[in-house]
Amino acid sequence: MTETHLPSALKNFEDKLDQLIDKYIDVKNENTSLKIKQETLAQEKAQLLEKTTQARTRVEAMITRLKAMEHGS
Repeated sequence: MTETHLPSALKNFEDKLDQLIDKYIDVKNENTSLKIKQETLAQEKAQLLEKTTQARTRVEAMITRLKAMEHGS
């Protein structure tokens, strides 16, 4: 490569490096956002599982009471 092409090649390399840095920042930000969403979804899932367990317990208790009333009459 001659000296006249060096500044242009260097500029091209610099531009590609800048693009790579921008892409890295975008991916890093997206990764952070996805981690936050994942944590939020995990918390929501835990809450829903707890509510499901509570509902199941209540329904089972009602069924037990209904069966007891049925046998008591």
